[in-house]
Amino acid sequence: MKRLLIVAHAPSPNTLALRDAVREGALHTDIDGVDVVVKSPLEAGPDDVLAAQAIILGTTENLGYMSGALKDFFDRSYYPCLEETQGLPYALYIRAGLDGTGTRRGVETIVTGLKWKAVQDVVLCKGDYQASFADDCRDLGMAMSAGLEAGVF
Repeated sequence: MKRLLIVAHAPSPNTLALRDAVREGALHTDIDGVDVVVKSPLEAGPDDVLAAQAIILGTTENLGYMSGALKDFFDRSYYPCLEETQGLPYALYIRAGLDGTGTRRGVETIVTGLKWKAVQDVVLCKGDYQASFADDCRDLGMAMSAGLEAGVF
């Protein structure tokens, strides 16, 4: 069984809905053979990453950067995972009140250092909250899980 790890900061009802939509998509009934693990960045650590064959990262835009919780996750996981997870398929979604540029750049800088491989376009949920954001996140979760199951990445 392959493992998809979802590490998402969800401090509000809207961001919780996005995280739940990602999980729902990843657990689509047509997908077998993928174990989906969902953790907050403060709960997740290097052992979780090492046990996963793909990861979805979710963060809010905080002062033009990723959430402090996701940054903490990277701070604790970077060196223990550096040599062991090169090529790890990942995807990212951002809940941005502004444009998400700094948040995206911050995450991409770190995952570039880890040599993880982006396998989906970034889902950028920016501006006022819209119900369609959850649909986009659900699609992201389903695509990641289906791709992992099929051995696409």
